[in-house]
Amino acid sequence: MKNMIGLFFRFRARAVLAVAALFVLLSAVVGALTSDRLVAGGMYPPSAASVRAESVLGTKFRAGDPDLLLLVEPRDGEQPLDAPAVAAAGRELTGEVRRAASVDYVSSFWDGDPAMRARDGRSGVIAVKFRGDEETVNEAVQRLLPTVLGRHGPLTVAAAGSSAVLDALQEQSSRDLVRAELLTAPLVLLLLIVVFRSFLAALLPVLVGVVSVTMTSALLGTLATVTPVSVFALNIASALGFGLAVDYSLFMVTRFRSELDSGAEAAAALRTTMATAGRTVAYSAVAVSLSLGALLVFPTMFLRTVAYGGIIVTLLSALATGAVLPAALTLLGRRLRTGTASPHREAKLFGRVTTLLWSSSARVVRRAPALVAVAVTAFLVTLAAPFPGVSFGFPDDRALPAGTEVRAVSDRVRADFPQLSAPQIAVVLPGAADGRRALSDTGDYARALSRVEGVRAVEGATGAYTPAGRQAPAQSAERAFINGSDTWLRVTLTGDRSDGDRALRTLEAVRDVPAPVPPLMGGGVALLQDTRAALADRLPIAVLWVAVSMFVLLFAFTGSVLVPLKALLLTGLSMTAALGTMVFIFQDGHLRDLVGSFTPVGTTDIMMPILVIAIAFGLSMDYEVFLLSAFRESYLALGDNSAAIEAAVRRTAPLITSAAALIIVVFLGQASSPVLPLKIVGVGMVVTILLDVTVIRILLAPALMHLAGRTNWWAPAFLALLHARYGLAES
Repeated sequence: MKNMIGLFFRFRARAVLAVAALFVLLSAVVGALTSDRLVAGGMYPPSAASVRAESVLGTKFRAGDPDLLLLVEPRDGEQPLDAPAVAAAGRELTGEVRRAASVDYVSSFWDGDPAMRARDGRSGVIAVKFRGDEETVNEAVQRLLPTVLGRHGPLTVAAAGSSAVLDALQEQSSRDLVRAELLTAPLVLLLLIVVFRSFLAALLPVLVGVVSVTMTSALLGTLATVTPVSVFALNIASALGFGLAVDYSLFMVTRFRSELDSGAEAAAALRTTMATAGRTVAYSAVAVSLSLGALLVFPTMFLRTVAYGGIIVTLLSALATGAVLPAALTLLGRRLRTGTASPHREAKLFGRVTTLLWSSSARVVRRAPALVAVAVTAFLVTLAAPFPGVSFGFPDDRALPAGTEVRAVSDRVRADFPQLSAPQIAVVLPGAADGRRALSDTGDYARALSRVEGVRAVEGATGAYTPAGRQAPAQSAERAFINGSDTWLRVTLTGDRSDGDRALRTLEAVRDVPAPVPPLMGGGVALLQDTRAALADRLPIAVLWVAVSMFVLLFAFTGSVLVPLKALLLTGLSMTAALGTMVFIFQDGHLRDLVGSFTPVGTTDIMMPILVIAIAFGLSMDYEVFLLSAFRESYLALGDNSAAIEAAVRRTAPLITSAAALIIVVFLGQASSPVLPLKIVGVGMVVTILLDVTVIRILLAPALMHLAGRTNWWAPAFLALLHARYGLAES
């Protein structure tokens, strides 16, 4: 009878693995098309006033920031742009671009726009603004570029501009995903072999990772057929999914092997593993998903779709750990016992070193908890010090590696066409051109704007205004700046686009100038301000969501009110320290020899801190749940707070250290990317995990728990009763 039951369970395990293999195969087929369906961009809140202003500028005035810049040069560098053959080819190319897609405008030197000619007269630019949303524009650019780039009669054509940059980022990110997986997978497998002392056991986390990441890729590709999905969602989900798969499998396999070594049969060992480590994995997945869910409150496609990808891969990692991994454990059974593997001296040394490190630190913390708490807090505050100086901005072409063609062309455009690189504000005035008197009021408004500090010039239907005075309007000014009763003004600022804070201060001063009618502000500066405001408005909701959900979850594991509060505060402190480090590295341009080459532009990508915090907070709670659960169990068993802390540290040290090391290796693949947003995420995650597993888990958290003593485990009577009935700690 016992053999029959064993055969049944092995048959069911094989069936589970066969179904998983079928899903992976189908997902691989569907996922092969995913990268082509994803888009870059999605940084702007769609309901922002600046987005509406850009739409009005395009549809009514054929104006606004161009999506694409085509740098055009005669193949014979000695020929001027107005040479007959060159001019004819330029006009033909301009017409071809105009006919290729639905556009708001196409402007070139050969259309009579002198601003589209370089200062040295040897090159020209065709500026294009497409009609439609970001997805439509992205598709138009991808269709157009292959037909116009390279040799074009007597001309050579190269691309720059925001849409060309996004297209290049999309392509580079897809390549980096493959490169990161090829780089990190062998390292992770090698480290798993060291940790498990068994090649067979080391393959199990890889199996779980393949299942979760492959299925996530297919689901994101399917989602992209009905709504835009950011290309970064796949990169980040892949790294997160593989890291979580390794983490979760490490917990499960370690506990399963421990039960086998204690003499349990495979079936009993698996039941105990599922009831203990399996439950911890399930609630860890809930913690990570809740943390990522905070990104859903923000009104940008980029953050929302990264949240979709992160939540999907987290839940799939937990599902694969709870279904596919147990099936593999059932089939492998006692072959996974550590006693049957050949022990490697290096692996034993690894375990001894981590246990010794944590045990020694626990004794030091026990002797001087106050001193340790003050010293570590001072260290974290020092790391956080650069963060108040953060200056947020959008990534531009300098987020690409210096050797890429789009980056090189953008550098040339920035140098040769300074008028296209100057920060601008488009002031749309609905109804302000209705009559002579109204137009005169618009001229007075333009004159007032030209006197604002930080404004270089203001152009409109009534002329061009500078602090020095007014120039009469060109003959084409009325056609360019007036449509019916509506008009607009082009406000050019001093400085360049990298000085975001100064441009934002100038925008605020421009908003304070009384206008003849309520204006709409457009342009890159207004888009940045509206995005910052939209994110800041939703940030308190996101913080509240994470704080409440994590407090409830940690209380369920510990039965304490004080411990979850301390955990949230410590995690917040480590997150702030990580953000300060990111500003120090990427905004200020330090440590480039250590993290890899990049171009600092004096700003921090506005989306990256929120993204890193959401992912890192979830992973931090992963370790927090495991460690606090061990604290609670040790306290209940020993009845002594200090002894319980040391016992929990010794028990969890090797596992947490191993899990952190593995997930750091995974995110090092992102950190090695030459694409700046991916590098920021990778470095930010590595720094955050290092701080969390070292100074927070080893030093600061135990120090505060020693100082709190028995108060650590206090809870009001009704909450204590609730925890006794529904608590989640391992049994």
